[in-house]
Order: sequence, then C-alpha cells, then structure tokens
Amino acid sequence: MSLTQLKNYAEGKWVAGTKNGETLHNAVTGDAIYTASSDGLDFGAMMQYARKVGGPALRKLTFQQRGRMLKALAMYLMERKEYFYTISAYTGATRGDSWVDIEGGIGNLFANASLRRQFPDERFYVDGDTAKLSKNNTFIGQHIMVPREGVAIHINAFNFPVWGMLEKIAVNLLAGVPAIVKPATLTSYLTEAVFEEIIKSEIFPAGSLQLICGSARGILDHIETEDVVTFTGSASTGRMLKSHPRILSEAVPFNMEADSLNCCILGPDVHPGMAEFDIFIKEVVREITTKAGQKCTAIRRIIVPADRVEDVQIALGKRLQTTTIGDPSIKEVRMGPLAGISQRQEVREKVHQLAKSQQIVIGDLEKFEVIGADKEKGAFMSPLIFLNTDPFKNTDCHNIEAFGPVSTIIPYNNLDEAIELARMGKGSLVASVITADDDIAKEIVLGAASMHGRILVLNADCAKESTGHGSPMPLLVHGGPGRAGGGEEMGGKRGVLHYLQRTAIQGSPTTLTRITNVYQQHGKQHETDVHPFKKYFEELEIGETLVTAKHTVTEADITNFANVSGDNFYAHMDATSLEGTIFTGRVAHGYFVLSKAAGLFVDAKKGPVLLNYGIDEARFTKPVYPGMTIGVRLTVKEKTAQEKRTPEDIAKGIVRWLVDVYDETGETVAIAIILTMVKMKNQEGV
Repeated sequence: MSLTQLKNYAEGKWVAGTKNGETLHNAVTGDAIYTASSDGLDFGAMMQYARKVGGPALRKLTFQQRGRMLKALAMYLMERKEYFYTISAYTGATRGDSWVDIEGGIGNLFANASLRRQFPDERFYVDGDTAKLSKNNTFIGQHIMVPREGVAIHINAFNFPVWGMLEKIAVNLLAGVPAIVKPATLTSYLTEAVFEEIIKSEIFPAGSLQLICGSARGILDHIETEDVVTFTGSASTGRMLKSHPRILSEAVPFNMEADSLNCCILGPDVHPGMAEFDIFIKEVVREITTKAGQKCTAIRRIIVPADRVEDVQIALGKRLQTTTIGDPSIKEVRMGPLAGISQRQEVREKVHQLAKSQQIVIGDLEKFEVIGADKEKGAFMSPLIFLNTDPFKNTDCHNIEAFGPVSTIIPYNNLDEAIELARMGKGSLVASVITADDDIAKEIVLGAASMHGRILVLNADCAKESTGHGSPMPLLVHGGPGRAGGGEEMGGKRGVLHYLQRTAIQGSPTTLTRITNVYQQHGKQHETDVHPFKKYFEELEIGETLVTAKHTVTEADITNFANVSGDNFYAHMDATSLEGTIFTGRVAHGYFVLSKAAGLFVDAKKGPVLLNYGIDEARFTKPVYPGMTIGVRLTVKEKTAQEKRTPEDIAKGIVRWLVDVYDETGETVAIAIILTMVKMKNQEGV
C-alpha cells in the first residue's frame, strides 16, 4: 500500500518531500498512513520570500483590512470543518477533543478578527498617551508601533495541530507580519489539510503563509533581527532553540510556551456533598481524559486538604471507571489513544520514573479495556492517578511530567502549604482553585500568581459558564513563567503587539499629528466655512476645527440642570456648605458644562452624522462659576472606517472628536473625546 506524501508549501507553491520521509501512523489502528519530508526545501529562500513578498503585501493593508480578512478566513474554514474532523480522528481525538482543536482554533480567528476594533484604520498603531516634554507644549513625545519587517516562525506541538497553528497566525497576520508554520511532524497531516484550505481561499496575499511538514532543522540559521520565533513544546527543546546563536546574536524575540506541571487546588472549605466538590472532581477528570491528557495545560498535580485525600481518591476512581477507552469513532468512547506509539512509550517511561517515589492508586499501565480497537497496535493507555503522601520530600511529581492521562494527588495541611506546593512546579501555564470562600481564593491567587500565567477560580456561581482549567482564551494571555517558558501568547491586543516594533517619536504637536494621523493637542488647527457635522466621513480632515459661539453660565443654568438631572450635590446647590472645600461659590455641574458644549457645537439639522457613539476620557479641569463664559473648540482627532455588515447596511465610520471647553481667559475647563457615527459619501463602503 502506497502512503500519501504530505506536501510543504514554500515560495508560493506546493512541494512534496522525498519518498523516504518520516512515516506517520493512525493512532487508533497503528496503520501507516502518510510520509513527511522537507528534503529539497531552501529555508533561506523561504525566509526571503516571506520578507520580500508576503511582508510588503501585508504592510500595505490596515489593521481593519487585515482583521476583516481574518474574519473571512474563519467563516471559510468553518464551512469546511467536517472535513477536518474526519482527518482529526487519525490522531486519536474524540469528537469533543477535535472540537477543541478545530472549532477552538477557528474561534481564535474570529476573536482576533474582532480585535480590529481596538486598532486604527492605519498600517501602524499609536500607543499610549502623549508625553508633554516642554513648558509651552511646542515639543511632545508619542509612541508608535509598526509591523516588524521580518517573518514569524511558528514551531508548534503535536497535540493541537489546528488550534496551535491558527492561534499563532491569527496574531501575526493581524499585525501585518508573514509566517512560516512548522507543525510537529507526528500530526502534521491535519495541519496540512487545514493549511491547504487556507491557501485555496486566496484571502491573504501571496507570501503571507508557508508550511513545513517535515523537519525544519537548520531554519534558525537564516533568521534576522526583525524576525520572531515562537515555540510550543517541551521545556528542554525550547531551551535548546532559545540558545541558538542566531537568536542571541540577532536579538530575535523568542516566545516560548512549554509544557508545565499545572495544578488544581481544592479549597479547605470544600467537602463532599458541596457543589464545589463535584465541580473539582469533574474538572480534574476532564483534564486527565481530554486529548488523553496530551495538553500543555492539563492538570498534573491535584492538591487537596490532607483529610480529604480519601474522599477525592474514591470520587476520582468512580468517575474514571466510567471513562470508556477505545476507537474515537464509536459513540460510547470518551477517551481515545495518545497521538502515536512513540508518544505512548515516552509517557510510560515517565510513569516508571514517577513510580519510584509515589504509588499508583487509580488505573493500571497494563490492565485496561479498549473497545473497537487493538490496544497494542493503537497508542492506548489507561488514566493513571498517583498518590504522593510526602510531596515536600518526594519531589519527582514537581519535576517530571508524563504528557498523557497521568496526574498525582498531593495533600496539604494549610493554605501556606497549598500555595508552596503550587509554586513547586517552578512556573506553570495555569492553576485552578475550587473554593466557595472568596477570601481563600484571594489568598491562594496572590500567593501563587507570580509562578503562574493564568489562575482559574471556580465555584458554583461561574462553573456552568466557565470554559474550564485547560482552555486558554484568545483575549487573555497564554504562557507562564519559569518552566512554562516565560512567554506570552494571545492576550487580546497584547498578543498583536509582540509583532510590532515600538518607537518613540518626538517633535512638535503639528508634526506628530501629521505622522500619526491622530490630532495632537496644541497642534495647528484649521477651520472651514462648512460645519463639520455637514460633512461626510471621507470629507473630514484630521485637525479640522470648529470654534463655537460662547455662553455665559448663570445660576439659573445650574438650578435648571439640577432639576432635569436630579443631581443636587451640595457644591452645586448650597453656597453655605462650601467651607473647607476647594470651591468659592456654587459651581456648575461638570456634565452641564459638557452638555452645554454639545449644545454649542452640534448642528441640529439632519446630515451625515448618524448618532453619538460615546464619550471617552472626560475630565473637568477647572471650576466653572456663574458669570464665567465658555466656548468650545471641536477638532477631528481620529477616524476609523467600519465595514458594511450587509449590502443594505449604511456605509459609515467612527469619528473621534477632541472637545476642548475653555473659559474667557482661554484656559481649558473641561476636555473630552466624543465619538460620532458618520455616514460615508461613497455607499459602497469598505
């Protein structure tokens, strides 16, 4: 029987490796199904292709355009998900396991696509607040972030061949950086299937993505300063790659997400019969059996009060007895095999090492039932639970990870011990705490946080909707200190910023306005004869300013606003109560000042402005007393186009306006950013 050769995608074309590549097997049957090889690939040429073709094409696009492409790709892949499920079964994954990998991965694309709303409709990002560097505001500073003009190299693990790729490329593509994806060869056939559909979609420009299914040994020899390397896998391999001479000499960012000895802590307040006890048992069993425990976030250490060890052991044993092992295509099966025979052998070796200092109390390496398959030909293994009665002395459980359905029950006597045991993992991706007592949760979180990338606190209030211990979320960081690699992935906007270079720029407000396309306060403003609310989105210019008529504030204004708003705060209404305050008389409501400002700058007639979208950063900087006169300078600060959701939708964009309310001396009394939704003249939209 001839085996299917996996293809690599290099320099814009599919390239098959040699026939004598590595043989890949069906994890369920043990049958050989594919071969993978990267022989003949020129890694240096691939890197240059990404830099010279993919990079420039992506950098021509704005964050908004790249975000919309991610959304389109997510929708495209979701339509083809059933095809991916059929191939995923070869890895030993159940339907539920595959759902996490496939639809979880596509969900990452959707989540990162939504991040475009946090970025401008520009090819760069303006980061943080303006720094005032001079007394008279003629010299300021601002940080901007631009895409690195290199390539991201993603070296991924075998356990999530879809999610692992999509979570990473979603971020670099949104940032405007091309990538070369190197999945673990063991399950690269599933990555190849998804990647092939990505290329067929033609959504992203040529050179944006390349794929290596075989070995990528030697690719790091070609990295340069503006490249980024990410790695997911074992800590030992990660450390080896991180110390590569080119990584060091070129100061290349290296983001490492390594397997770690994650823990789950049962609070001392939780006893059998409580909802939290059942939540704890369910969470631990799920993490042991999902993907047959082959998860970088899986629970390896079960930390429980010493007087509840027997209760936990009995409850876990009962629950695990109902876990049917076998061919994932069979409906009754709850846990499939490991990803391959080699992986099973590695896990068994680690189990033997752990057994030297602790005892197996649930499960057996040899005696277990498998349905619908041959347990020797397939990479099957029973869930195993150890008990370590002296975890401060017998520390193998804090140092050795069996990357499969293996975990250890560890007792503690008080919260200090629980925290210390959690920290003995020497850096973990995630810990979970199950407790009904929020004070206990606070103590554990603050004590363990510095050694964990994420901490999940579960109780009856949130368990039903919780995504669980082992589910990193696109909008939160995924990574951890120490053994876990010291890196961060995802994290919403934070993840995108990894692929951007932050640069401080200095100059006049007018110059920085021109560079950033964001109006900088004290920069030159220009007035036009047409009220800005009469202009369409495309016609408005950054720095365009309306200087309004003025209004003298009266005591009647203050009283009337109090009557309308119901705000009768003493400083506004009772002049006899001001002793010991900063006020010298009845003071106008800050919200009156803003409301009156709106009355001064709004054009009442129907026009392109569709609605007020919100207010940001409102500040009241000087008291306004009766008799003071206020005016407004309304300036176009920033513009972001919005895509049309349907053909019938109105083409529009969001305009951010700087509202500067000043008094008769010219001093600012209130300042805010307001947002309006403005219709486009071109109804074709974006």
